[in-house]
Amino acid sequence: MDKYICTVCGYVYDPEQGADGIEPGTSFADLPEDWLCPLCGVGKELFEKEE
Repeated sequence: MDKYICTVCGYVYDPEQGADGIEPGTSFADLPEDWLCPLCGVGKELFEKEE
């Protein structure tokens, strides 16, 4: 599964690790639409797939 990086603060969402309240193994596409970056609070639209 692809990792996604926050373009504001650099936080990387790693689906293998999950995040606060998000189970490991959850792809970025399967995150809730209202999910926010745990570091800076921006929405999913400001994340890009990590190359």
